[in-house]
Amino acid sequence: MKINVQRFSAGNEATLGLLFIGKFFWCYTLEDEKRAEKVYGETRIPAGIYNLKLRTHGNHHERYSQKFPEFHQGMIEILDVPGFTDILIHIGNDDDDTAGCLLVGNCQRENLTGNGALIDSTKAYERFYRAVVGSVEKGFSVIEIKDETELEL
Repeated sequence: MKINVQRFSAGNEATLGLLFIGKFFWCYTLEDEKRAEKVYGETRIPAGIYNLKLRTHGNHHERYSQKFPEFHQGMIEILDVPGFTDILIHIGNDDDDTAGCLLVGNCQRENLTGNGALIDSTKAYERFYRAVVGSVEKGFSVIEIKDETELEL
């Protein structure tokens, strides 16, 4: 399964994107801002293609196991990002919730500085997670992240 993220708006604190599963739009994304020099927990990952796996340890995994006992099998982790570790796809609303991770939401809003926020993140996460967890668990999933300058119109 291929997941695509097309970034479309980069502000001074956050980056907004569109997430597709295959060719179908699934939800919005939010990440930290782009930086020339990486700052821990405050920098979006570089554009590229990365493998995904389920991570079954850590605070996020423990919290999500309690919050979603009926379907949670592990956190979806983005692997082999140069200079980055522990990059997860999870629930959150704005750049304060990312710490370098990829957040998902059903709606987004953007302010005048180009920073944004996600709305209805929990429902988007549940829908996204259920759609991809089987493929991720089997090791058949990748995510491709493209920058704003790579928009395909």
